[in-house]
Amino acid sequence: MKFSVLSLFPEQVRDALDFSMTARASDRGLIELELVQIRDYAINDYGQVDDAPYGGGRGMVMMCDPIYDAWRSVVEKAAHDKEDRSNDCSDSVENCKSVHTIFLSPAGKTFDQAMAFELSKKSHIAFICGHYEGVDARVIEEIGAEEVSLGDYVLTGGELAAAVMIDVITRLLPGVLPDEEAWQLESFSDGLLEWPQYTRPRVWRDRAVPDVLLSGHQANIDREREVSRLIETITKKPELLNGQSIDRTLWELLAKRLESDAPNDE
Repeated sequence: MKFSVLSLFPEQVRDALDFSMTARASDRGLIELELVQIRDYAINDYGQVDDAPYGGGRGMVMMCDPIYDAWRSVVEKAAHDKEDRSNDCSDSVENCKSVHTIFLSPAGKTFDQAMAFELSKKSHIAFICGHYEGVDARVIEEIGAEEVSLGDYVLTGGELAAAVMIDVITRLLPGVLPDEEAWQLESFSDGLLEWPQYTRPRVWRDRAVPDVLLSGHQANIDREREVSRLIETITKKPELLNGQSIDRTLWELLAKRLESDAPNDE
């Protein structure tokens, strides 16, 4: 899978991804990271890529042409690499279907595991990273980029958001993790949080690992973990249960757990 990042500070993205799983995935050829410096497409020899906003206001706004030309170079290169001249954008951006383009924006749809899974099916994703006070809205409309946000807050630029999305998507690609089950059992994969994890020592500062995890009885361990996932979700992120269909057996197991944990007044 190929990721193209259009940015004024592309090194920030590389620095964030040049470690651990994403670095190994890149070394193995499972992902390709293309960094595009938007300033290379500046409107003049001074490297200008922004200007004062119409209507007044603070700061500067990134201009249409540098972003559009940088994006066009990515799409045309992708079309050429695939030897698919029908997507070469020579006449209209409407022909540019080979690259899925995302604009990182606080106004976008919130990124989550379900979106990551859908994006992992793409072959090439381009990220447009804004900076300063924003991006001229017309270029995003012209490109038809999907607007995506990490959450209801504002980052200095889109670079860190792009790195986060690339990391999450990469985990879902075949061959990146040891086996598919590795991500299927993680938090959010089926709408619930992951169960609490424990390792040695068995007792730490008077806090003991649940006995059932040490029992060696796999069926009981699996049942305990499923109940723990439901408890974790109810306690920490109950909103995830909205619209969820939880198996009745799991609710019954939860009721038994709560009953056994209840203090005995006798």
